[in-house]
Amino acid sequence: QVQLVESGGGLVQPGGSLRLSCAASGSIFSIPIMSWHRQAPGKQLELVALITAYDGTKYADSVKGRFTISRDNAKNMVYLQMDSLAPEDTAVYYCKADGDSWGQGTQVTVSS
Repeated sequence: QVQLVESGGGLVQPGGSLRLSCAASGSIFSIPIMSWHRQAPGKQLELVALITAYDGTKYADSVKGRFTISRDNAKNMVYLQMDSLAPEDTAVYYCKADGDSWGQGTQVTVSS
């Protein structure tokens, strides 16, 4: 299993943007699906976006048109570009690789 480390979280105003990064300790080339999940206070963990090895993508309805997931197999990196952020996007964001590898999470807070 690869080890995953997220970065890029922080405090941003509504309407702002953030780019989350997920660095893997090993090759992600052969990992079929990489994904981002989030958990807001008092709420269940939810899938935000996933990307397949062939760059197919899927998004939660709540983030469609605002978030973009991408992967760079050469760098063993996965990204989540988040635009038009809203307070309801506030959560801890986790990167996940098939095989049940999870990162430690990065906090995103959207507030004025």
